[in-house]
Amino acid sequence: MEEIQIEQIRVDLAWRIRHEVMYPNLPYDAIKLEGDENGIHFGLFSNNQLTAVVSLFNVGNIYQFRKFATIVEAQGKGYGSLLLNHVINYVKTMSAEKLWCNSRVSATGFYRKFGFIETDHRSVSNGIDFVIMELQLNN
Repeated sequence: MEEIQIEQIRVDLAWRIRHEVMYPNLPYDAIKLEGDENGIHFGLFSNNQLTAVVSLFNVGNIYQFRKFATIVEAQGKGYGSLLLNHVINYVKTMSAEKLWCNSRVSATGFYRKFGFIETDHRSVSNGIDFVIMELQLNN
């Protein structure tokens, strides 16, 4: 039986998965974010293997998650949903008012399932279309 664990991880573990999944053709340092050292990084482990990561940042009661990535061979198996639910529950315990992300337009359907709403803020980066999505939280 599969064992799933979600825990806070060191940033360098998140970097490894980010690079492998999101930007394998870019130099390793390209996946590091300014302020990474101030973030909270979560990892989902499937049978003790780091399978998905996400990094969480806040300004006051507003939280943003960034660099949400699941290793390719584990995509589509529900790990991202488990990890996002964990993040939503975590920020609720921190009295967050809002959780937001800069979503790839191709992933908006995924975030809508969790109650995220698209804003009018759109951008293009490295040829990929993005939209800011927000989840309002009631405390």
